[in-house]
Amino acid sequence: MITGMGANTSYQDNNVYLPIIMYHSLLKETKLQNDFIISPSVLEKDLKYFSQNGYSTVTVNDLVEYVYSDKSLPEKFVMITFDDGFYNNYYYAYPLLKKYKCKAIISPIASLTEKYTETGEVSANYGYLSVSDINEMLKSGCVEIQNHTYNMHSLSPRMGVEQKNGESVYDYTNAITADIIKAQKYFKENTGVTPNCFVYPFGAESSTTLDTLKKIGFVCTLTCTEKPNVINKNPESLFELGRYRRNQNESVDNLMKRIEKDLKK
Repeated sequence: MITGMGANTSYQDNNVYLPIIMYHSLLKETKLQNDFIISPSVLEKDLKYFSQNGYSTVTVNDLVEYVYSDKSLPEKFVMITFDDGFYNNYYYAYPLLKKYKCKAIISPIASLTEKYTETGEVSANYGYLSVSDINEMLKSGCVEIQNHTYNMHSLSPRMGVEQKNGESVYDYTNAITADIIKAQKYFKENTGVTPNCFVYPFGAESSTTLDTLKKIGFVCTLTCTEKPNVINKNPESLFELGRYRRNQNESVDNLMKRIEKDLKK
């Protein structure tokens, strides 16, 4: 076990190292790929690497059970996350997760899930997950769903859930609480699942955001900051977890070595 990371000494014997990889969209067409859209073949190479190198994949609920109960974690593990809830996560990633017996967290923008559920429109290039897609993946046990807001995944009038300039803390708290709870209710009513982790759009937050999320009931938050994580029996260790964005120009072997190097800094 890892120790000496500045955690409360009463928890250090239970420290475990958690690398989190952040994915978004998957498309085969090279011309459509960019910093946030990678080839499905890259994901397959990643999953094959994890399988061949002894990594298990874990979900937020696995971490929660480790922190709050006597449940253990695998000896060597990694977390795979997909932000925004693109339909291609179902079309490309889901079959690969089943093939390699891996688990992943998908955090849909709830308003877009609602829209594409209502229209029934399907497109790997631009579409988003429907409720039926989500429920199928949940039933498989390969996918866990978390909260990425109902409709606050935008750069204006505010960046994600960040406080606007001149906005009072009262108005800010009410605005993000209403949106996030709307997403919670939508997923609860349509999937039976109440997310217990909040995934910051763009990684944007303000000084009071985390306290608001805790009051709503979240026990975990995922940022977009590239930093390693050490989880222990302290519930606070589940908040503000760092993630490494998957860049298809970097080999997965190099990515994992880079994360391990960051842990040792």
